[in-house]
Amino acid sequence: MPELILAGCTPVPLAHYLKALGILRLVAEQRDAQAKGGWQHDRLVLNTSLPPDSLVSFFCRDYRPSPVLAPWNGGSGFFPKDNAQALTALEQSSGARFALYRKTIAAARGARQSLGVTAKLEGDTKAALLQSCRNLFPEDALSWLDAVYVLGQNGAKFPPLLGTGGNDGRLEFTNNFMQRLTEIMDPATGEPAAESERWLRAALFAEAAPGLATKAPIGQFFPGAAGGANATSGFDAPSAVNPWDFILMIEGALLFAAASVKRLESADDGSLVYPFCVRQAGVGYASAAGADEADARCEMWLPIWDRPTSLAELRAIFGEGRAQVRGRPARNGVDFAQAVVTLGVDRGISAFQRYGFQVRNGLAYFATPLERMVVRRNTRADLLADIEQWHDRLRQKAGPKANPEPPASVARALNQLERRILELCRDGGKGTLHAVLAALGAAERALAKSFKWTTENYLHPLRGLSRRWLQEADDGSPEFRLAAALASVRAPLGKESLWLRQHLEPLEMGSTKDRSWVNWADQPGNDVVWHDGDLVAAFNAILARRLVRFEKAGARGWPDIAARCASLDDITAFIEGRVNEELLADLLWGVACVDHCEVAFTSDRSPPADIDPPPIPSAFYALLKLCHHRRGSGEEAIPLVPAILRRGMNGDGASAGELAARRLRASGHAPLVRMVPVSGDIARRTAAAMLFPILSSDYWLLKQSITHKPKEQTP
Repeated sequence: MPELILAGCTPVPLAHYLKALGILRLVAEQRDAQAKGGWQHDRLVLNTSLPPDSLVSFFCRDYRPSPVLAPWNGGSGFFPKDNAQALTALEQSSGARFALYRKTIAAARGARQSLGVTAKLEGDTKAALLQSCRNLFPEDALSWLDAVYVLGQNGAKFPPLLGTGGNDGRLEFTNNFMQRLTEIMDPATGEPAAESERWLRAALFAEAAPGLATKAPIGQFFPGAAGGANATSGFDAPSAVNPWDFILMIEGALLFAAASVKRLESADDGSLVYPFCVRQAGVGYASAAGADEADARCEMWLPIWDRPTSLAELRAIFGEGRAQVRGRPARNGVDFAQAVVTLGVDRGISAFQRYGFQVRNGLAYFATPLERMVVRRNTRADLLADIEQWHDRLRQKAGPKANPEPPASVARALNQLERRILELCRDGGKGTLHAVLAALGAAERALAKSFKWTTENYLHPLRGLSRRWLQEADDGSPEFRLAAALASVRAPLGKESLWLRQHLEPLEMGSTKDRSWVNWADQPGNDVVWHDGDLVAAFNAILARRLVRFEKAGARGWPDIAARCASLDDITAFIEGRVNEELLADLLWGVACVDHCEVAFTSDRSPPADIDPPPIPSAFYALLKLCHHRRGSGEEAIPLVPAILRRGMNGDGASAGELAARRLRASGHAPLVRMVPVSGDIARRTAAAMLFPILSSDYWLLKQSITHKPKEQTP
């Protein structure tokens, strides 16, 4: 079929998107049943047998307006003080184009008369009038009622697209619709007005029509044409609208029919379901703020499809409005973003234009375009299933609508996490998942710092991220590798294991037989020594506490084991201060939430012979590490001497190195040096680096570099 490119129909603003839907619906219903439409390069492409001039002629001379009425609204033309000029003109018209309109107006008056409605509606009268209209309106007029309200046991519910029953504050949509109709055609005969064709060509093909916009309101659908302060070169400007834009926009809105769905597990009468409509999430766009969630009506994700689609297919898509996340409906904007990239939306949709219905002009709502998200499979977003329940509970207790108000640090951490989740859905790269993991760590840290509030609100620690997080989030940075190695450290001490995570937050953690069990401790204990700020000082505090626990447990040698090990190159970068310590701290908190009992141990194979061995961090590091590494089975442990690390943590490297050399010599591993003159920050950093586990092959490399080699036996 021939293609017509309608340059005046674009996904932004919302008025032009709805206009595109209205054109496709009206052409398919009233002229060409085979018509199809799709989006290409942000323009509606209409596949129809009608050439451009015939399309214009159809709308100007044959188009039959849908009966859009709201006899329950003040300002609709049905009340004594209303402007009823347009309503009266259509009611008294004789043109065939308005036959259904006249019949529906008569039904509306009959509904009002049966209830004795003459002035302002009071009490239950409005609900009764809504029900009466549904009973009396002609069958062909019910599509408007389906789009504007839903009746339930507890009264009417109003979808957000058309305000509260066909009005947005003082702006009454139906009366404005009828006024625009009388501007484009003679209501008595149905003949087009003098400027109707020019207006229509501007609306369809974006042809220039200077000076023809009428000073009429457009409402929330087109913020750029709503007028007001700073809308012109002067101080103020009136609203300016092409009448055809408004008419076709309302016609397109009729595709959004609402429904009331009863949930089997719920005792209420049902919840309002609206196509592609979810609760506002104040993240993911430039002006995002938590206040948007408190004030916004909702947000809508409007589908964009590039394949020619018939009206019947389009009705099916909008009728279902499918947006599912792991088998449940999307509840907010963050959920919808996940649905877009995890096959939770209908096939054939290529992208979604996100709109928020937000307070942006005094108390008025604007349909604000927020972002465009392309529909594509993103397997990394599947990992978000691990945090779904934890995230939902956190949002419930710390979101912008939470009551009582949560700690500011927790609210900020939640907001940052949801920003990173949306970035992951948009991008899908390792770097964005890496950022999500860091944001998870920041959120967990905020919960731990607000321990009393967290436990009172029954928020659990994040538990058991799958090992896939380590594979998919590894961006090759030393910060990630160091965090992954450190977070997997644990020391078997009798019947319990002391995990490094227990030094970050007050946790009770299960044994390896019950490895996924993690819960808050009744009270923070002495093992929690983490503090923000100086990362080296925090690491040394952890090291000091572990030494105390090792001594108390009677550990003969260094007991720490780990599922992953750090490389000597990365440890050297840490000692020399060449890592991003703030990022390392955030990643440590995030990676600590992985179930490291399920992580495969790092391979300890020797490197190929043709590859040069890694550089040794320093002789001082080698001395300390040889004293603080878990020996293999069958090897005699080197007894712990806590004074070695305590002196290093205090910056006395010379004394720490001297003690380490003595301990090695006494254990039969005579070092080549007796003392290394290291002091200050390097000594403290090297001591902190003892927390990082290393491969056995690296341990033997250190040993060969710093100890006496046995003399060769003479045959």
